[in-house]
Amino acid sequence: MKSYSIQEINVILKGVIVGSTTQNITAPEQLEVANDSEISFIGNKKYEKLWATSKACVAVVNEDISIEPGENRAFIKVKNADLAMSQVLALFAPPTPIFNIDIHPTAVIDPTVIICNGVRIGAGCYIGPKVVLGDNTTIYPNVTILDECTIGKNTVIWSGTVIRERCHIGNDCIIHPNATIGADGFGFRPDPERGLVKIPQIGNVIIGNNVEIGANTCIDRGKFSSTVLGDGCKIDNLVQIGHNSKLGRFCIMAGNSGLAGSVTLGNGVIIGGSASIKDHTTIGDGAIVGAGSGVTGDIPAGKTMLGYPAVEARDALKQWAILKRLVNESKNK
Repeated sequence: MKSYSIQEINVILKGVIVGSTTQNITAPEQLEVANDSEISFIGNKKYEKLWATSKACVAVVNEDISIEPGENRAFIKVKNADLAMSQVLALFAPPTPIFNIDIHPTAVIDPTVIICNGVRIGAGCYIGPKVVLGDNTTIYPNVTILDECTIGKNTVIWSGTVIRERCHIGNDCIIHPNATIGADGFGFRPDPERGLVKIPQIGNVIIGNNVEIGANTCIDRGKFSSTVLGDGCKIDNLVQIGHNSKLGRFCIMAGNSGLAGSVTLGNGVIIGGSASIKDHTTIGDGAIVGAGSGVTGDIPAGKTMLGYPAVEARDALKQWAILKRLVNESKNK
């Protein structure tokens, strides 16, 4: 079991220790359930009240903390407790699953595949013709990568993922279990004789560097050209990204949200959970779409939108307040 003194942890965090404890720290844990050998964190002043009943011996806290740690307990004061706690979690992180052999004998790998240095391929994988696997890429068991895909350096692809033909993934990406990249876009047109006619989807998906794709997320290939995710995008579980959508750099999409086809997101756009975006919509740099909202038109840069249909947040809040007042008034009649 890993354990560290508070001083050893602070070497990494470079914070200021307030109070003292002789207790060795064995794990990080949330305030409510931590025991007296565990470290927790207080990232918001509203959680300060939980410290009195917590058993944690140490907490990573923001510099504006307004309480004292108490006897044989300590705080590590930092500028940003959330970011500092990520360093603590990394310190205690268990090892990733072990590869006893770099390339498992049950993996089916076409002879034309280019395998660069340090690549690991798990049991039951299929790697198709003319695929390129960059240095130190890790592919866990039962992954399918079809023809002419390229995978960049240091990318991790977890079990059950399917990457269809001609898709390209950058460096330092993480693809979580059962993601599907490059499935056909949802394209059909009515025909009086044949019913719904499938429109061929002949494009691909291009994913930049340092992108993370959540479990069971689907990113459809373009009808023409490419569906594109820019560098640094973070996509949650169960997200749908429609064909020919283009995401700028550092966009965030929370769980169960979705983009219809040909949506354009600028840099740093945040899409809340279960939000849905109409096709051929453009959302400007830094805009925020609140959870559960439905976007039916373009959004300028920097705006925050709420509701269904989505309107500017302050207008949505006014509408809800008026509606609540009307409902209360009707009850009192």
